[in-house]
Amino acid sequence: MQSYTHIILTSFLLIGCASKGLDKTDGWSAQKLYEEARSELNVGNYETAVSVYQKLSSRFPFGKYAQQGALDIAYAHWKNGDSGIALASLDRYNKLYPSQDGSDYALYLRGLINFNENQTLFSSITGEDMAERDAEAGRIAFASFKRLVKNFPDTPYRADAIKRMRFLRNVLAENEAHVARYYMRRKAYIASLNRSKVILSQYHGTPATEEALALMFNIYDILGLQDLSNDSLRVLELNYPLSPYLEYEYDPRERGGLPKSIRRKTNTTWNEFNLIKSLKNIVPEGLIED
Repeated sequence: MQSYTHIILTSFLLIGCASKGLDKTDGWSAQKLYEEARSELNVGNYETAVSVYQKLSSRFPFGKYAQQGALDIAYAHWKNGDSGIALASLDRYNKLYPSQDGSDYALYLRGLINFNENQTLFSSITGEDMAERDAEAGRIAFASFKRLVKNFPDTPYRADAIKRMRFLRNVLAENEAHVARYYMRRKAYIASLNRSKVILSQYHGTPATEEALALMFNIYDILGLQDLSNDSLRVLELNYPLSPYLEYEYDPRERGGLPKSIRRKTNTTWNEFNLIKSLKNIVPEGLIED
């Protein structure tokens, strides 16, 4: 009797193990796999969506569902916190589908991923200034958006890309000003001047231009180059007649070189620019026909 009971229990265990190993997607068509993955993506189950997209890719590597899935999985990886894998997925898409539908979105998503690399968990709470962080990701994002606008003038992502480019241009300029302040504090005046000149030559018209002129005016004065100091002051007065730098002493220990009570707010903090928002609908629908 004990032997018989043992056999029954063993059979149940084997059946249980076998059922756990079953894949409910076995035998599904490419369309059904895609629809399941997209459904998981739409409700925010990104890890599950990635798993189903991978099955779609391995079982049906060709066709419209595979192509759309190759885009969607990059987005899912990004939203799941795997930016590196997302970028690698976009590289793979570009190799598999060069110059095809979806290339504009792939470029836009690449820009978004690098754009958001500068956001930190506490930036929305602390008001951390993006300009004080490493600017490399910002430069890559700007280049991606610039290519998008140039190569795809009719893309639906154009308007948002231009907005982000304007934001990034301000950020990159203020990053140069941040570094210039650092060099001035270290009394590396020539290095500080060079950073200020980059702002005037590459980011003219951004809010950091005003500070760059103030930096140059003060540093030339410190170096005893009075003519150049006067020239910088004259340009500052001409372009910014109400500039607080004309009234208050420049202090490189302060952000913007001015006390917080009189410092003008700029558009480089995440809170003030209001660009970080939900991006639930950026995955294109156009590659799959109803």
